Amino acid sequence: MDTRNEAREFLMSRRANLTPEQAGLPVSGHRRVAGLRRGEVAMLADVSPEYYAKIERGHLAGVSDAVLESLARALQLDDAEREHLFDLARAANGAARPVRRRRPKKWEPRESLVRALDAIALGPAFVRNGRMDVLATNALGRAFYDEVFNGPGRGNLARYCFLDERAKVFYPQWEAAADVTVSILRTEAGRDPRDKHLHDLIGELSTCSDEFRTRWGAHNVRRHGSGTKRFHHHEVGDLTLTYEGLELTAEPGLSFLIYTAGPGSPSQERLQLLASLAATPTARPPRPGRPTTIQDG
Repeated sequence: MDTRNEAREFLMSRRANLTPEQAGLPVSGHRRVAGLRRGEVAMLADVSPEYYAKIERGHLAGVSDAVLESLARALQLDDAEREHLFDLARAANGAARPVRRRRPKKWEPRESLVRALDAIALGPAFVRNGRMDVLATNALGRAFYDEVFNGPGRGNLARYCFLDERAKVFYPQWEAAADVTVSILRTEAGRDPRDKHLHDLIGELSTCSDEFRTRWGAHNVRRHGSGTKRFHHHEVGDLTLTYEGLELTAEPGLSFLIYTAGPGSPSQERLQLLASLAATPTARPPRPGRPTTIQDG
């Protein structure tokens, strides 16, 4: 991935999204663009216009943390955007996180991790990487995401979202789900710009989906830690679930996510029904936590 181009387009997109009014600047005369001018960003960041122009052309190598902080404040970046800017700067300085280049290529969950997943019985639980490959699940997670594994998604949530038409039923708020999916991938691209598998996935989705390609060009990033989502599962119907995402400290780059429903809610009853269906001999899924075809390199 071209880090210089990524940095250039990211900074330009953030500048274009911030109006003078939002930045507290006076507005006078006709403006050709709604966002800030380069000179205005330079003034807000207390750097010279020439230096900011160089930075916005993607020359982040050697830019100090203090200047990056000033740019983040000037452009009113949120926490995820600020981290993305610093990730791009690290990559430009040849310091992309090497710990994320994982071995072995075919990842196997530890038995203790499988037991931890299996211990969660009230909601879908799964482990994924930054490319949105689902690497391990509990039984309810496998039943919940059965379409992700059985179709164009091939175990990847981003591929499922954009290449499987069933996703637009599974996600009643598909537009929002698609935005979040691309933002997660864009964040991961900043963290690990040398990830060949991520490059391949982005190339595939860009080629096959106009909806992905448009969103990818927006350069939006985000954290994905907790919240509420709506789903429509083909076997049990509508579900409103809250989720919590945890970083696995023993597995850098992997996240442990758990979905739960409110006690006594219709969604909890439907999750229990889905768990019962998953536990029957005719519907029992393969043992969770053994997707050996998914690579994590």
